[in-house]
Amino acid sequence: MNYNMKHKITALFISSFLLISTSCQKDFLNQVPDDRLSLEEVFNRRKLSEEWLAGTYNFIRDEAHRTNDTPWDVLSDDNDVSQRNAPYRVNLGNWNASSNYWNFWDHYYKGIRTATTFINNIDGNEEILQEREGAALIKKRKAEARFLRAFFYAEILKQYGPFVIIGDVEIDPDLPLTDPEMQLPRSSYDDCVNYIVSELDMAEADLDITHYYDGDDVLENDMGRASKILCQAIKSKVLLYAASPLVNGNNDYNGLTNNDGSPLFNNTYDEKKWERAATAAKSIIDYAESSGRLGLYKKMDKNGKIDPYLSYRDVFLDSWNIEWIMARNNANLHGYQRSSTPRLANGYASMGPTQQLVDAYRMQDGSVPITGYSSNGSPVINTQSGYAETGFSKFTAPGATREKNTFNMYVNREPRFYASITYSGSDWINTTSSLGVREVQLYYTGESGKGGSHDYSETGYLFRKNISPTYHPTQNNVARSLVMMRYAEILLNYVEALNEYSPNHPDILKYLNQIRERGGIPALSTGISQSEMRTQIRTERRIELTMEHLRYFDTRRWKIAEQTDGGAFYGMNVEAGTSNTDIAFFQRTRFETRVFRKSFYFFPIPQTEIQRNPNLVQNQGW
Repeated sequence: MNYNMKHKITALFISSFLLISTSCQKDFLNQVPDDRLSLEEVFNRRKLSEEWLAGTYNFIRDEAHRTNDTPWDVLSDDNDVSQRNAPYRVNLGNWNASSNYWNFWDHYYKGIRTATTFINNIDGNEEILQEREGAALIKKRKAEARFLRAFFYAEILKQYGPFVIIGDVEIDPDLPLTDPEMQLPRSSYDDCVNYIVSELDMAEADLDITHYYDGDDVLENDMGRASKILCQAIKSKVLLYAASPLVNGNNDYNGLTNNDGSPLFNNTYDEKKWERAATAAKSIIDYAESSGRLGLYKKMDKNGKIDPYLSYRDVFLDSWNIEWIMARNNANLHGYQRSSTPRLANGYASMGPTQQLVDAYRMQDGSVPITGYSSNGSPVINTQSGYAETGFSKFTAPGATREKNTFNMYVNREPRFYASITYSGSDWINTTSSLGVREVQLYYTGESGKGGSHDYSETGYLFRKNISPTYHPTQNNVARSLVMMRYAEILLNYVEALNEYSPNHPDILKYLNQIRERGGIPALSTGISQSEMRTQIRTERRIELTMEHLRYFDTRRWKIAEQTDGGAFYGMNVEAGTSNTDIAFFQRTRFETRVFRKSFYFFPIPQTEIQRNPNLVQNQGW
């Protein structure tokens, strides 16, 4: 049922505009509570229409803080957060469909409804049409709203699986629950994918802005708007997920059907889904290579060679650089940064990488340090790599200013390790305070150890990826942008998909080695089997994209989460140690035993939604 054009609405936009500038919203947001506008009034005035679209962008969530608000990193096998909150309970398997954890189903459907209202009502905007390029602007803004709607559906799909496609119908939220429009069933997974892709294709056709990068002649508050490249990037991710083992040839969901018996998943494997995903990613690569306005971000050393440490560190710190595809201009990075900052710098020291992630990083020469684990959890060490878990060595880490006596586990690892992981004995990255260079102490009696506060890392590590070297929790809490999607992810999407349907294609090594080169490790050579290449690509994704909300979904779409996300999790021994040379601390120690059930591959649809709609079937196992 469409809203009547005289239906009264209140301004429902929140005050912090998340992707584009807030300046255009201020008057609209400052209306007194009794001030109500009709849809006709809103969509006949340019300012109010732009504010409505701004409010639609607002439904793109701020995923900078990684605890209760956004769970994807702290529910992955890469991360642990010390608080005994919802992520802790979920990691132990203590939740159900009524827990209502991270109910983004409701959030994104509100965004979908807001976008649809804009799409259906913007065409006749009198003020905009009076401008010389008014019709073209309406076309573009309408495409932005269409992109946003497709993006919201894509977010639902990756979390919950098949969803309810509403299309262009504006369903009045005040309808009684018995109304047929409130009792729509879920569409099949493949139909959901095809709908999202068709909406992205339609939006892309009307978006004349390809990519925002330094040097473009665009307004500052256009940074972050939907673009052709952004449509292609989201399509790349949606199609990659759709080609993956969880939903491509998986028989586990054979019994999941709507009430009429229609299946929600197709259990027949289709290799062409990989080809479709590769083609979508390659279109972005072709644009990057032809335009020079998109690519891997690189910083050079004094000899004109790539500095892998600074390149990887600063790709997240230098806003809207050549690698960024999607970002939020306003994000709560303060919360994440403080959780990853040691107590010596007024942080909470509570966001800890797992030993499993630490083990994944390669050595400086590209060799693998750990090849597997024995039944008791002890590592199988590749002795040819030079890796050791005994003793200490004098070592100057990339990015460090001095030589340190360093536990051998952390010596001669690849540059991205030092840009991502804070280990006990390393120097903190912010050296601007009066205290200067300070050594992080994560052992029991150390400044950030368990013996001194309830704020400590259970794993004996902290993250330093995406933390500014000038950040101080209480002195210069400066807002900065959060990259949400970047070119490196597209390259990894492409080579993964290509390896599955065309192994040994030369593009696989070409583009995978571009990421390795920027990361500071040697290129792979030819002659690698499809299976080994799959392992190499998955390891590269884990390292390159850690703490970017992707690992959680990767282990699930690869259908390996039962092995990776359950069982014993390890770190250093935070119950011991009196110095950064005390071997008692530097011992692999189980800090948690996690539970992963097969039902956990998809979130449960919130039980409140199931109760409201008898045609909405629950996910399997819930």
